[in-house]
Amino acid sequence: MKYLIQYLLASMLMFFSTFAAWYEGSAIRDNPWEWKYSAYFSKLLNGEIKSSADLSQLDHFIYAAKFSPIYPSFLILSLFYILILSGYLLLKSEMKRMKYFICLCIITFLIGVVVTDSPTIGGRYFAIFFTTLGIIHLALALSTYLKIKKRKGHIENLV
Repeated sequence: MKYLIQYLLASMLMFFSTFAAWYEGSAIRDNPWEWKYSAYFSKLLNGEIKSSADLSQLDHFIYAAKFSPIYPSFLILSLFYILILSGYLLLKSEMKRMKYFICLCIITFLIGVVVTDSPTIGGRYFAIFFTTLGIIHLALALSTYLKIKKRKGHIENLV
């Protein structure tokens, strides 16, 4: 029951944050000079962007992350909380699969390192955010890994 409540709360936060980030990022439609730098998905899907109708909804999130990073941060935080909770529940007794979970944690840390040179406030904020989140994920994955290893070692000593 306690895990269900955690899932529900994290899902509600993710839903609210997604909507708020999408809304804040809709300001990209009013800033054509920013389309060159923030409309990655639109360029990928449509090629050249001629009007705001050519913009993808996904570009709203990029724009929000660059210039209003609060709600995108909550979105990512709640998403990672759901992933960590799921990883813990699914992998707490399987050592081999825990290695893949640790790799996910390392990727989170590397994302923070990659965006450290961003000139926008959101980019700098996300660099700190992802680096810190990556370190927390690594610590959680390592402590879970050591608990599982200790538990298996304890069981083997009993046999």
